[in-house]
Amino acid sequence: MDINTYSNPLNERYASKEMLYLFSPHKKFSTWRKLWIALAESEKELGLNITDEQIAEMKANVDNIDFAYAAEMERKFRHDVMAHVHTFGKVCPKAMPIIHLGATSAYVGDNTDLIVMKEAMVLMRKKLVSVMNNIARFAMKYKDMPALGFTHFQPAQLTTVGKRACLWLQDFMLDFEALEFAIENLRFRGVKGTTGTQASFLHLFEGDHDKVRRLDKTVSAKMDFDKVLTITGQTYTRKQDSRVLAALASLAESAHKMATDIRLLANLKEVEEPFEKNQIGSSAMAYKRNPMRSERVCSLSRHVIALSVNPYMTHATQWFERTLDDSANRRISNSEAFLTMDAVLELLYNITDGLVVYERMIHRRVMDELPFMATENIIMESVKRGGDRQELHEVIREASMEAGKRVKSEGLDNDLLDRLANHTGVPLTREEIDRLLEPSKFVGRAPEQVVDFIEGEVQPVLDKYKDCIGLDVDIKV
Repeated sequence: MDINTYSNPLNERYASKEMLYLFSPHKKFSTWRKLWIALAESEKELGLNITDEQIAEMKANVDNIDFAYAAEMERKFRHDVMAHVHTFGKVCPKAMPIIHLGATSAYVGDNTDLIVMKEAMVLMRKKLVSVMNNIARFAMKYKDMPALGFTHFQPAQLTTVGKRACLWLQDFMLDFEALEFAIENLRFRGVKGTTGTQASFLHLFEGDHDKVRRLDKTVSAKMDFDKVLTITGQTYTRKQDSRVLAALASLAESAHKMATDIRLLANLKEVEEPFEKNQIGSSAMAYKRNPMRSERVCSLSRHVIALSVNPYMTHATQWFERTLDDSANRRISNSEAFLTMDAVLELLYNITDGLVVYERMIHRRVMDELPFMATENIIMESVKRGGDRQELHEVIREASMEAGKRVKSEGLDNDLLDRLANHTGVPLTREEIDRLLEPSKFVGRAPEQVVDFIEGEVQPVLDKYKDCIGLDVDIKV
């Protein structure tokens, strides 16, 4: 590590080795070589004078990349693609005359970007499925546990711990659909030439349009793309970047929402992220258990959301067949969006694999607020015993105001139920009132909703990608 040079935290602290490799120089330039091989093979199959010996020579040297020589050539030519053409040609002298035949720089540059983005999204899908599996198991485990619901972060009707987890999971299911769509509909640039007209290839094949069409499809198929853009300028439309990064930003917003909820629940002492035995929450306050993983999720997720704006502006400002002001921007925004979202997913897996639930604290908060929520049940039961609904409403309203004042102004316990049991206008004993306060009677269909959602919508996805479930993550400092 060079301590005198800026080090990107995504490399040093956050992203996984698998995702870092996808955006590495070796992956990039070895893919360029595979694209040159696919082009040469396809041109040979369609009749151009290219030999098996030339192709074999290229295949034997895919990973034999002299990066120092490539850097020297780039300084000389001021052109990265031509630098690597010469670097490849140095170890493939027989193939040198046909490397990059008929192609423009975007052939290797753009197609490699598409290959890398597709592989990166597939890796993200694996990690997202693993996170969803963790949340689904958590939701089913706690589907029946009553918990205080909140609207405006104020106490509202009861829900269950499992139902709340399904709110997070519902968001991730929508993100999964967006990611699937982006993977399945990412279109290859293919073989299009300098301004997208395929003029150079039409010349190579002496005006045979059918062979040019077949060349485009054949190369794309060799690189595992079944969908190809029919129309391009010099580059593929940058709207594809917008679509991909939108899917990442969608996932980031869901991650941020969930992590924020966990941070709030940690403050309420109801649910916490995993906390390691020797972990220090604060350098000054030894008692603290800061939700640092969830805070990091929020921090990194905001970065992904911000990066997703770049491709919209980039595509909007492309002139005609292309301008080069997209290049430097895309090198940063596209790669960092994937590396950052990768880190978020690994954090989410770690968090959801070990969420800690404090059942007694959850029950205590429910019982602190339940007397206010149960007043309608108390009114209805009292009417059954001969009480007047309007009079009972006024009795309970006044008692609720007094009990609320006692809690908020004096810091005392909620004594609403005792007030009602002792009031002559309420024909119920304290024991009878207590029987109306079983928390499970106030959660509605929350448990059933969890089962319906997991079994009907989530489980089919988990079954389809069951081989993807399970990650070995190493959360760095």
